[in-house]
Amino acid sequence: MNLPADLEMKTDEMLRVELEVFRRQHRDLDEAITALSERGTADPLTVRRLKKEKLRLKDMIAVIEDRLYPDIIA
Repeated sequence: MNLPADLEMKTDEMLRVELEVFRRQHRDLDEAITALSERGTADPLTVRRLKKEKLRLKDMIAVIEDRLYPDIIA
């Protein structure tokens, strides 16, 4: 897998910290999207941008998890 250059240079401990930060941000965005949707006054463009950012974080989480926990078939 081709990792972004900045991820290749980081230690596993640094990646674990970033992973937790990204997971927290992802969770916070999920809560924000839910709150905006429940209020019913949410701007559709804002919700769409939040969802796009949430997907970007999900992709970064997957990349870091693949680096930290490779799927090795024995």
